[in-house]
Amino acid sequence: MILVTGGTGLLGSHLLVELTRNNSRVRALYRNTSRIQHVQKVFQYYLKGNWQSAFEQIEWFEGDILDIPVLEDALQGIEVVYHCAALVSFSKRDFDGMMKINREGTANVVNCALDAGVKKLCYVSSTAATGGESFETVTEETKWKQSPKTSGYSISKYSAEKEVWRGVEEGLDCVIVNPSVLFGAGNWEESSLTIFRTLDKGLRFYTSGQTGIVDARDVAEIMVKLTESAVKNERFLCVAENVPYLKLFTEIALKMGKNPPTINTPKWLLGLTWRFSWFLSKFRGNAAAITKETANTAYNVMNYDCSKVKKELNFSFRYLNDTIENTINGRIL
Repeated sequence: MILVTGGTGLLGSHLLVELTRNNSRVRALYRNTSRIQHVQKVFQYYLKGNWQSAFEQIEWFEGDILDIPVLEDALQGIEVVYHCAALVSFSKRDFDGMMKINREGTANVVNCALDAGVKKLCYVSSTAATGGESFETVTEETKWKQSPKTSGYSISKYSAEKEVWRGVEEGLDCVIVNPSVLFGAGNWEESSLTIFRTLDKGLRFYTSGQTGIVDARDVAEIMVKLTESAVKNERFLCVAENVPYLKLFTEIALKMGKNPPTINTPKWLLGLTWRFSWFLSKFRGNAAAITKETANTAYNVMNYDCSKVKKELNFSFRYLNDTIENTINGRIL
């Protein structure tokens, strides 16, 4: 029996498709019933007429990784855990929440898994936890470096990884995956898919940075293959391609029949923009559209070396065009 935390998220829903496609018995934690309907639509998109039989393999379990007694109940009879649950934000006001969910929540999963005798844990971290810097070739061995520009999200995910490694020292077998920006079938109002919504409405500006992109289908497949293999106590970057923002935005816009951005935004202008966005958020009481942290990363030229997972699994990532088309076709309203 398998437990999946964060199963209603972008990666979690793709993982559930992958696991049930292999006829695995799955228990999935959820907090909001409406999110289960979102997962159902992902199943309908990928599995077409066969979606219902696969979806019915999931045992939905209401709970929260911060609720230890509920987590202990959820782990009854579980041999393998895929821990996908996390809070992603680049707003300073969410830092405490991210540390609680990402670090403390992961510590709870690790502790309860040890007590329950779980055989293996697959933890979903992030390239943000590698500590890589602009123009550096980042690998699994890159040393963590924290600076005044390090995002709160990066700190929370790095802290969560340390909890997993503590679990390893206490006898828990694990694998860690570090995906970059994820695309896949889902709601364009959430997570990294918001860029599709923005480009669909029209975007004139871009920055000179570069980031890693990966298909959620690929990460889900990698997670299952690593977890079912003899590999243990290692981490793996999951990045299909390092893409300049201009190329990424242009390819997405053109595939949607929109005009691609043409104006290279200078740093000083983006600096004014995030300050103005922060100012407005104070009056409106909502989250700023652009934060200081997102502005800082917009000009980073990130280069991730994903050769380790390719060699270990003899794995080939999907091409960027395929990933973009799938995300557009798989939009869930």
